[in-house]
Amino acid sequence: MLAPLRFIWNATRGHRLTPWRSVYLRWRIETFSGKRAETLKAGDVLGFLWSTRWELLNFLIWTDQLDREARRRA
Repeated sequence: MLAPLRFIWNATRGHRLTPWRSVYLRWRIETFSGKRAETLKAGDVLGFLWSTRWELLNFLIWTDQLDREARRRA
């Protein structure tokens, strides 16, 4: 279960206390939801994260499984 925390830590680099300012995180929200990254505010980002929390958690679990498989094969 460290994968979600590791992703958030990496995705918010430079903006750890204000993740809604992270260019990478805003870009990811734009590609997932279609909302324009330039117009996202703190409430938009936090609301998006809350409303899609289960889908995001499943995605992070899937990426962790891929990472483990890649390490196993290396």
